[in-house]
Amino acid sequence: MATVDDIKITILVDNQALGGLASEHGLSLWVEGGRRHILLDTGQGGALEKNVAALGVDLSRTDMLVISHGHYDHTGALPYVLREAPDAEIYCHPGILQTRYAVRDSKAKSIGIPDPAQRALRGLPPEQVHAVGGALMLSDSIGVVGSIPRLTDYEDTGGPFYLDPQGLTPDAIEDDLALWIRTDAGVVVCLGCAHAGPISTLMHIRDLTRGARIRAVVGGFHLMDASRERVERTIDALLDLDPDLVVPCHCTGTKNSGPFREALGERMREGAAGLVLQF
Repeated sequence: MATVDDIKITILVDNQALGGLASEHGLSLWVEGGRRHILLDTGQGGALEKNVAALGVDLSRTDMLVISHGHYDHTGALPYVLREAPDAEIYCHPGILQTRYAVRDSKAKSIGIPDPAQRALRGLPPEQVHAVGGALMLSDSIGVVGSIPRLTDYEDTGGPFYLDPQGLTPDAIEDDLALWIRTDAGVVVCLGCAHAGPISTLMHIRDLTRGARIRAVVGGFHLMDASRERVERTIDALLDLDPDLVVPCHCTGTKNSGPFREALGERMREGAAGLVLQF
């Protein structure tokens, strides 16, 4: 299998930000490699537009937009992105537009793709939107994977997610996707929220890549509401996978930065908008 020799990942949107950049509860990654320019998610709103201007990122060069799942904090800036890059190829799960809620204390909050973003997505030519229901290669060295099997007994979606406001039908978030890039030193994985479970995701990608080592993991681990046991088991599994770099972002939870850093040492870097990673 071919590899990419030079990868640059810029965090455009995150809950934290460097150097006066805008922050918000959301995620967006700009991935350059293999002569491709890939945007993973858009954040939830205005932070993306502010930060791309400050960072000098030209979204009009976007070849592919990968939508990790259908939540507002990953899709809210879709209309802006599609104005900047109207010809970008879109990759997402076919179930991404379903209505979904977070239900806490009998109070429901709509957390699906906002209406303007839905309209922008529905307005695209059908041939521009590519359904990802499993593993799909975007190039000979870059892949995206959906319908990720749940391979551990301690991971779940990470929150009180439902398909109805009454909280009767759990949302398994089957549309959760991850992006991966193969290099000579192993696979670099980009997560949106890892609602399928970060460890299940990494194990599945390792299987898809015929046992290639996980070189780096960047993105959301969705551990902000996780039990201490789940966090510890996630860290133990990461130590077994032995990546060179782990960059927790967005929904990982700031309370978990300490345990990650204690276990991983210099291999852990805390995510923030403006952080640039090169491989």
